[in-house]
Amino acid sequence: MCNTRALGLLLVSALVVLHCGVIAQVSAQGSNATSRWQTLTGDPPFVVARGGFSGIFPDSSSIAYSLTLITSAPSVILWCDVQLTKDEAGICFPDLKLDNASNIAQIFKTQQKNYLVNGVPTPGWFSIDYTLNDLSNIILNQGVYSRTDKFDGNVFQILTVQDMARQIKPPGLWLNIQHDAFYAQHNLSMRSFVLSVSRSVVVNYISSPEVNFLRSIAARFRPSMTKLVFRFLGKSEIEPTTNQTYGSLLKNLTFIKTFASGILVPKDYIWPVDESLYLLPHTTIVLDAHKERLEVFASNFANDIPISFNYSHDPLTEYLSFIDNRDFSVDGVLSDFPLTPSAAVDCFAHLGKNASKSANLLVISKNGASGDYPSCTNLAYQKAISDGVDFIDCPVQMSKDGVPFCLSFINLINSTNAAQSKFNSITTTIPDIMAGSGIFSFSLNWDEIQTLIPQISNPYFKFKLFRNPKNKNAGKFMKLSDFLEMAKNANSLSGVLISIENAVYLAEKQGMSVTNSVMEALGNAGYNKQTALKVMIQSTDSSVLMKLREKTSYELVYKVKENIRDALNQTIEDIKKFADSVVLSKESVYPLNSAFITSATDIVQRLQSFKLPVYVETFSNEFVSQAWDFFSDPTVEINTYYEGAGIDGVITEFPMTAARYRRNRCLKRGDKTPPYMNPVQPGGLLPLITSDYLPPAEAPNPILTEAAVTEPPLPPVTPVPSTSPSDGSDGSAAPATPPNGQPKVATGIFLSTMAMLLITLLLL
Repeated sequence: MCNTRALGLLLVSALVVLHCGVIAQVSAQGSNATSRWQTLTGDPPFVVARGGFSGIFPDSSSIAYSLTLITSAPSVILWCDVQLTKDEAGICFPDLKLDNASNIAQIFKTQQKNYLVNGVPTPGWFSIDYTLNDLSNIILNQGVYSRTDKFDGNVFQILTVQDMARQIKPPGLWLNIQHDAFYAQHNLSMRSFVLSVSRSVVVNYISSPEVNFLRSIAARFRPSMTKLVFRFLGKSEIEPTTNQTYGSLLKNLTFIKTFASGILVPKDYIWPVDESLYLLPHTTIVLDAHKERLEVFASNFANDIPISFNYSHDPLTEYLSFIDNRDFSVDGVLSDFPLTPSAAVDCFAHLGKNASKSANLLVISKNGASGDYPSCTNLAYQKAISDGVDFIDCPVQMSKDGVPFCLSFINLINSTNAAQSKFNSITTTIPDIMAGSGIFSFSLNWDEIQTLIPQISNPYFKFKLFRNPKNKNAGKFMKLSDFLEMAKNANSLSGVLISIENAVYLAEKQGMSVTNSVMEALGNAGYNKQTALKVMIQSTDSSVLMKLREKTSYELVYKVKENIRDALNQTIEDIKKFADSVVLSKESVYPLNSAFITSATDIVQRLQSFKLPVYVETFSNEFVSQAWDFFSDPTVEINTYYEGAGIDGVITEFPMTAARYRRNRCLKRGDKTPPYMNPVQPGGLLPLITSDYLPPAEAPNPILTEAAVTEPPLPPVTPVPSTSPSDGSDGSAAPATPPNGQPKVATGIFLSTMAMLLITLLLL
């Protein structure tokens, strides 16, 4: 069927370039000989790639299968969903209906049929109506609409089982027979096909959700060569042979053992979740199956779907919960993204929190562990510390009564319920700070700010991806002094990062010196008399850093506000006058176009050549925050920025992911580094997009110039007159004592008395 073999070879060559580095033959089966796996055999669990690397490329395409071999464990097993054609050919296709993942509806526009599938009328285009030759011009495309369709312009033809085995040469082959009963109704024998193909192709696993099919072939296969696996569907669904629900069959594993060597179950059979998507206690299904000498494979793994909130949007954490816990390990996982479980098995399982660091990479929090708790709350900082962060950060804001405290932004609406509180009447617009209106920190006293309820950030809510809803309002805001005290009491920290923004506005319009407040708090906390904790002070305003340069020896960090592609030598020299390190955006390192990496800049190396360490922000775990090139895996992203770009630190909302990355055992292996721990090649996916699917070209990011980093000197503080009460009341409450400790004069009463005297004199 493959008359585009040359194109296929070209794409496979491009894939090799895409995942740079030596493809080391380090098998996940046996690379952890010192750790005892709780699988049935005691060996590491297998990775099964559903339709190949179907999370990126069209399911069951040659390129999806090829990418799997390039990026995954050498022992990876390739999964083929077998469908039968009218002339009894077996093809690899993910669904009974061909229109779900191909262009058949455009080729045979009028040939839609309606068949009963498990008793349900189902319209579509079915393989039973077409010969293999009829399907020779049908092109595979991405059948999951949330995934990129940019590769659909390639001529990915439907593969027969024999084509796939011959062309791809999989280390292991798994045939899934989902609809034997349907094909039998149309006089097609899946049993005959499987027995026939097994004579010419080595088949390692055969699975089916139909008892009758597996029983019909059980006597023809030796478990030492080909293992039969019973596939469980939804617990309430009916198995056609026994007329029992799959939930009922789960209670009779002894019966399953009579015709199968293993079971394949949806992952929530093992780790169920409640209606809110939080984990419930794990079941005993793995232990029960192992007692019956049945292997257990878990399915429904994908990096780009919502997972339990307990995993903090990190697919690697999810895999580890199935293969590395105190009670059990599954014997294999079925995944659309086989790279991630390959790394979980080989690099991260059985690490332990005390594993030594293999990467010299600083982990700096972004508003604490703000992916798990509301930004800059005590709980967010405590979580960051327990996750293994090096530096916790405090973006300093000023309250109306001059208290410096930690909050992600000067506008209280961003991370509190201020807009729904009694303070909603003091909304104002300040173009010097931001576009639009807000309720600003300097409009409320610290006591008033403490009455506000924290709100967790949900930057990807439009994708229906939310953060830890059970704790969306948990925690308390912290004064800078309390933040500094917390850091001093945390033995694992290397230091703190304090951010200062809007200093000019606060000095000129609010009569506050945020720089003085920060320095005073640091002095009061004794940070100027100790060396155990390093202090970094960050700003996008060079005048702030220049002012601090005169006062302190703390590390000063210049944050570049915009995406850039380079910086002039003189610009970098100017930065060195007021800063010791630099923060860049992720896109300044790897520019993007439509979420694809287009290239790599050398801005990191340029800054480092001037002895300026480079920290990059902001790293998040949600898959939509990452370029397609990173395979919806935050660990792949971090690894590429560290190993590929050579950055010195990450600024992250999920410190646990970055801290764990540094301890993985696959770093520093040299030419034995496994492919799943090699950085991705920048721009590696773009050559695989045909011209008609390429996104429009975008203008390159600008070069950072001297003018962009030069600011006027920080102005002196300008005293401002007192303002009306922040809650919008009439002021009848007792007036606050001013900073000098002297009570305010009751001017309203005094003026009223004077007016009465004047009126009396005029009447005389």
